Parts: sequence; C-alpha cells; structure tokens
Amino acid sequence: MKEKDVFFPVDGELLMILPRAAATIRNPDVQLPIFQVDADGYFLEMRVQADPENKSEVALTRRVRLEDITEEQWEEIKEQYANVDIKACTDEGISKGLEKIQDRRVQRLFVALLTFLNPRQISIVLFLYKKAREQGNGPLVYFRANELLKSLGYTSTQKGTITARSRSQLNQDLVALHRTELVFAQSLKKGNTRGAKVIVKSILRIRDYEIDNLPRDFDLAKAADYTYELADAYTVALEFFDGPEQTGDYVLFSNTIDIKQKQGSNAKYDYKTKLLIYFANRMKWDTLTDGQYLVISRQYLFKNLDLLASNQSRNNQILWRTIKELQAEGYILDAQEISGKRKMINIHLKINQDKLRCN
Repeated sequence: MKEKDVFFPVDGELLMILPRAAATIRNPDVQLPIFQVDADGYFLEMRVQADPENKSEVALTRRVRLEDITEEQWEEIKEQYANVDIKACTDEGISKGLEKIQDRRVQRLFVALLTFLNPRQISIVLFLYKKAREQGNGPLVYFRANELLKSLGYTSTQKGTITARSRSQLNQDLVALHRTELVFAQSLKKGNTRGAKVIVKSILRIRDYEIDNLPRDFDLAKAADYTYELADAYTVALEFFDGPEQTGDYVLFSNTIDIKQKQGSNAKYDYKTKLLIYFANRMKWDTLTDGQYLVISRQYLFKNLDLLASNQSRNNQILWRTIKELQAEGYILDAQEISGKRKMINIHLKINQDKLRCN
C-alpha cells in the first residue's frame, strides 16, 4: 500500500504554531483583546506571549479585520467591548461573559476571536487537509457542507436534514477560519545578522460557495453574523499549504483519524484532539525520529490542554484519561510519568509512527 493511501500531510509551519493560535482566554500567556487601527484598517486582536523557557511556545497575534464599517460603527463596537465580562468568560464560559452584548454581530465577533481554533475547528482543518490529499489540487479544496457535517458526526433528523443549529455553527466556523488572521515572526538570516520575517496568514480563505436551490437569499457574512444558514458547498484555499511537492515540511496523519464530535458536549472539552495536535506540534519542534520518546513537562501539557484549575489531582486525571484514549486508538505506544530536576514532572511518550509521523 502506498504511503499516500494511508496518510495525509498537514503543513508543518501550521502545526508548529497551532496550539498557540488556539490558546484560550484562560491561558496565562494570552493578553486581553484590544482594538487596533493602522493603514490597513480596523482590527480586533489578541496576543499570545512567548514562553522564554519553551521554544515551542512562540509569540503570535490573532486578529479579525473589521471590514466595511464606518467610523461611527467602529466607535459603537468599542463601546460594546465595555459590556464584555472577562472574568465571567474565564470562570463561567464565553457565552456568560458576552451575555450583556445586545448586537448579535458584535457578540459573534468576540466569540470567533475568543474561541478561535477550538477542537471542532481543528477537526474541520484536518478534514480539509485530508480532502486536499484526495483531490490533488494543491491548496484548493472543494467540499459539500453535508459531507463535512457527517464527518464531524452530526446526524440527520427524522426529516432527513441536519439541524439548523449545527449547519449554522459550521458556517460560523468556516467564516472565523477565513476572517481571523495569524501574525507571527519567522527567523530570517541576512548575511551576518539575524532578523525576522513577519507573516500574516489565515488558516483558510473561502474562494466561493454554492447554493443548490434558487431563489434563495444567502449571504456568507450575513449568515455568519446574524442568521442561521449554511451554503451547500464551498471552495477554500488552505493558506498554510506547503505539501511534499514543495518543501516537504509536514506531519503525516493517519487517514483513519476520527474527527467526530461528541454530541451535546462543548468543543472545549475535546481534550483528545487538543493533545493529538500538541503531540504533532512537539514532534515538529523536537525533530522527533523513529523510536524516540517525546519528553514534555506535565505543566506544559496542562497549559495546552487548558487544564488551568487549581485542582492538580483532577487535572492529572483528565490528562491521563486522555492519554489512555490515544493509546486505545493506537497513537501512543507507551507513556510514563517521570520526575526530573527541581521536582519537575515530565511525561515520556512513544508515538506510533504508523499513526502520526514527521517527514
């Protein structure tokens, strides 16, 4: 069997920043959202600070460009920000912290930024990279909305349709991935000096979408901001796409990967997807080769799984329950907890190269 029949590649640069790009408002490295204005327009953005003790935790900014707004609308959005209860967002959930915002568009704008790259959205990204391999059109991917919904585990009602809520959520997720830009620096050597190249990319850009039955009034942005709708098909461009035909900078994921969502469960509790992506991230940073163990501080695992509560025993239970889930699915061959220097606890993990592999 050929390698391409059992694996699909996901861009290495994307995986190297993905856990940081997905950091939640509870992460100690995340700064509060701020408004910015520059020559390119208006932005709402959040910065994730670098961790000087961990080279895999780079600094980056995620930002939403506020297009087609007047100066008066800009001032209104800033006024709405005063109604965001950040403490409630961290303690009781995003919806609780934003409940005082009356304008649905502004509320969804904050939701998109604060929950960006949650595990459901990461599953969408994995689906699209797998489709890219199947279709062979480089970064351009065409897909039917219902196919993606079914891959995510959403089932049809008795009437044969998927609920409006699930369909609407998918369009909001796709538009969030399209609108939200990631700004990060890449080291750049110039002669005897070392500088940096600043990169601005979205995870994907929606190129076009299809409506099956006309007349039907569907507007992509309006649906994401105000209504509960979904187009029937989309074509997107994966902006990080740089597969094996180019630099070869990628991680191979098994075609059997399960991206189904647990129905009725909040995406933020999908620790399995978070942990799998973090392993792929560390495999790239640590340049893991066959037979080597990943050695990761337990505290870094807690932080990247969003296990930030003070109850360390509960955090540890969730971590090991998640590790055992990945062991049961064949991604981990061995896992051990070992005490290191200064009472640092490290987790030693042997990754199954038949399920997850660095190039």
